[in-house]
Amino acid sequence: MEFFEVIKSRHSVRSYQKKDMEQEKLQKILEAANAAPSAGDLQGYEIVLVRDEERRAALADAAYGQDFVAEAPVVLVFCANPVRSAQKYGTRGSTLYCIQDATIAASYAQLAATAQGLATCWVGAFDERKAASVIGVADVRPIIILPIGYPDEKHYITPRRKLDDLVHKETL
Repeated sequence: MEFFEVIKSRHSVRSYQKKDMEQEKLQKILEAANAAPSAGDLQGYEIVLVRDEERRAALADAAYGQDFVAEAPVVLVFCANPVRSAQKYGTRGSTLYCIQDATIAASYAQLAATAQGLATCWVGAFDERKAASVIGVADVRPIIILPIGYPDEKHYITPRRKLDDLVHKETL
């Protein structure tokens, strides 16, 4: 799929087929996330791969009952690693850059999934403590829960803002 087609094709999907994902497709998604730019090339994030059905259900519970999280055969949890970013950037690294790094990597993963005919949904509404407990992390901060699988619903194009409303030109 051509790059701009991938961008236009990406939509949030909240229903997944009961079909496992091929390892090759997952590998490409993880490689894309790994290739994402990051502050100082530190990659101040970690990715937790969740395939276990009980843990996916627990993540759905941590996400305030968003049950579609458990439907996807694969869930990636992108976590900010504040210590890693702080090594070079201090407080700004630990409070901002690691979060940006995690979100950029998640965006790359979304696009890689879309390019392979898979679907995702960016989940930001969740109880961080519960999610951290489910995935067994203590020193990193869960930022995004990203279920990935084959879509079981039709994509609908959502309206976007006009560029004139979105882009502001500098004034001298």
